[in-house]
Amino acid sequence: MKKRLLLLSNSTNYGEEYLFYPRQEIQNFLGDSIKRILFIPFAKATGIDEDTSDYDQYSQKVGKVFKDLGYELDAIHVTENPQELIRQATAIVVGGGNTFCLFHWLHKKGLVEIIREKVNNGTPYLGWSAGSNLACPTLKTTNDMPIIDPINFQGLNLIPFQINPHYTDEIIPNHQGETRAERLQEFLLVNPQTYVVGLKEGTMLKIEGSSMKMIGDKTLHLFKYGEPIVEYDAAANLDFLVSV
Repeated sequence: MKKRLLLLSNSTNYGEEYLFYPRQEIQNFLGDSIKRILFIPFAKATGIDEDTSDYDQYSQKVGKVFKDLGYELDAIHVTENPQELIRQATAIVVGGGNTFCLFHWLHKKGLVEIIREKVNNGTPYLGWSAGSNLACPTLKTTNDMPIIDPINFQGLNLIPFQINPHYTDEIIPNHQGETRAERLQEFLLVNPQTYVVGLKEGTMLKIEGSSMKMIGDKTLHLFKYGEPIVEYDAAANLDFLVSV
């Protein structure tokens, strides 16, 4: 079965309701045959004791949106056997938040390999922000602060390139810190063989097997060591990125 992913830069555009802009694309992606989704809320920053009340609130917020779209939600943190819940899942959804928290709990609970296997065998995967970072080979192009030890940096490796969500090429006047592009160029200095997709807010990547396209009315920025930054719009053929 072919791999299917929908990777969003962000959940919500400024001035909109939660998860408003991608709703039609989510429906198109999941279709009518899927009735339930498995939601992973571990990117929600909690205390060191993993306060599940925060996961409850996050899952309820996401669940309301998916219920409006016609899907029921199962939250992974409420089961004593998350491995079995993953095995039974017909679609996996990973929310945004802090990427280090997300990686920490997935690695600690031993869930990375089983999720990877499920998605590689055709189970649809939908993620936004940290959830999109998780689909990459590593977490190294996240924007988040390392507030917790991620145990290791290895992601699901569902795609052969890195994503930088919430990408912006805006330059703040009189700001002395590095731009996002400069930070990504630093990453490429020590990871010169890796492509990085700067994915702007309001856009997403849809991957169906060996085909990929960007959805949205902005351009993505593609970074590669020693090469100029290239912009692609929604009409561009991006298939080459899923076969690098």
